[in-house]
Amino acid sequence: MEPLEDQMAATFRLTLAQLDPVLGDFAGNAAKARAAHDEARAAGAAMLALPEMFLTGYQVQDLPLRPAFTDQAMAAVERLARDCADGPAIGIGAPCRHEGRLYNAWHVLSGGRVAARVFKHHLPNEGVFDERRVYAPGPVSGPVGLGPLRLGVPICEDAWFDDVTETLAETGADLLLVPNGSPYHRGKFDTRMNLMVARVVETGLPLVYLNLVGAQDDQMFDGGSFVLNPGGALAVQLPLHEEAIVHVDFERRADGWRAKALLGLSGGVDSALVATIAADALGPGNLRCVLLPSEYTAPDSREDAAAVARALGCRLDELPIDGPRAAVAEALGPLFAGRPPDLTEENIQSRLRGLLLMALSNKFGEMLLTTGNKSEVAVGYATIYGDMAGGYNPLKDLYKTRVFETCRWRNAHHRPWMMGPAGAVIPPRVIDKPPSAELRADQKDEDSLPPYPVLDAILEMLVDRDMPLAEIVAAGHDRATVERVESLVLNSEYKRFQSAPGTRLTARAFWLDRRYPIVNRWRDRS
Repeated sequence: MEPLEDQMAATFRLTLAQLDPVLGDFAGNAAKARAAHDEARAAGAAMLALPEMFLTGYQVQDLPLRPAFTDQAMAAVERLARDCADGPAIGIGAPCRHEGRLYNAWHVLSGGRVAARVFKHHLPNEGVFDERRVYAPGPVSGPVGLGPLRLGVPICEDAWFDDVTETLAETGADLLLVPNGSPYHRGKFDTRMNLMVARVVETGLPLVYLNLVGAQDDQMFDGGSFVLNPGGALAVQLPLHEEAIVHVDFERRADGWRAKALLGLSGGVDSALVATIAADALGPGNLRCVLLPSEYTAPDSREDAAAVARALGCRLDELPIDGPRAAVAEALGPLFAGRPPDLTEENIQSRLRGLLLMALSNKFGEMLLTTGNKSEVAVGYATIYGDMAGGYNPLKDLYKTRVFETCRWRNAHHRPWMMGPAGAVIPPRVIDKPPSAELRADQKDEDSLPPYPVLDAILEMLVDRDMPLAEIVAAGHDRATVERVESLVLNSEYKRFQSAPGTRLTARAFWLDRRYPIVNRWRDRS
């Protein structure tokens, strides 16, 4: 790599920009980088570091295979270099085409030009990642010279293995900076920290772990960037799920470089919880809630919907489905003659609600959020083209028992970034009453499903941990119940193929993390 101008100094100030890019918004992401560069320059930093693929947003999936996408991304990198010719160097992630091959790259900008590029070597190809489909593996290269230090840049997955970091240490790196686009799931932060501590212990070098924040489709990036000193001591910790710009000083001592200081920080039961999430994210004034009652809607449900809307301060419209339902019954009557009512009539109610909500979405340009939790999505306790209709599902990877927990947590906690009001916005009765789809008289979810604590425990082992049925039974669950749950999960695959995307919260979310065929007679009966 081509060294940058040597500043001959014993300290090095590095600005870490844990920011939220928008996929495909090259200009907007570059503007964020320029604003961070202004802050870095004002702070006297030697370098501004931005995460993996920051300029394009992440994950881009097949977009870099379109030549125009990669050409425009590379041009945007060069424009950013010219715009930020004065002041600190910039490290920023973007795709790169080099000698006919496409790479996931981290570009080092200095003096108005692209002074160095590092190509990602280890390409993840599991879970939500499919990078081998798009990129070539880059060579393992040495460090980049930056003033008084030599910076080793293992990009994301490159720091999950010891070969890249070992090579960087052997070729003279003083500091490891790991730019990441690492999606969140429960327990992920501890995994990252343990792996990075291992790299620090192996190399004896300080390490900066810099992650994206924000979300893209079903994936959520939680930030949580940090700096480790040799030996694995935590020197700096950035917040989780918030943007932050932090200036970190490194000092050269007889035993190598060490991080010194944190100098600055800049930041932020199903339908009820979804409404609360939307109010917190968009503001109550940007949320419309609609109650679509039928003859099976309990008076308590009307009262509770109104109480949630009132507590959040959002709009609530009421749109009864009795009239449309009567019209559909009349239209189908001649063909249904002689057949008793069954699940069909229940599903008609749900599909009418989906129809009416989509009409409102179309007319007013409002995104329709679906409200099915992971327990329901798993076992198909949802009506395709009915309550599954919509553009996004915030609860798709949240089991029902966790929905209850999250509602209670939100009632007890408020964060500065939340645009919804503080306090108990979800009435306790909403959380405590027995769940019901209210599609027939006296209906309860437990008429059709095991109790949610039992169901979720089985699903967590079956779906999230991919455990054999024999082990689930050995853990204390009734075999007939476990087999029934497995059949429900596998028989519902076709529904999930047509479901809305939703926030990924676990390492085994439906879609990219767990891929099963629709046509499949195999069942685990060992």
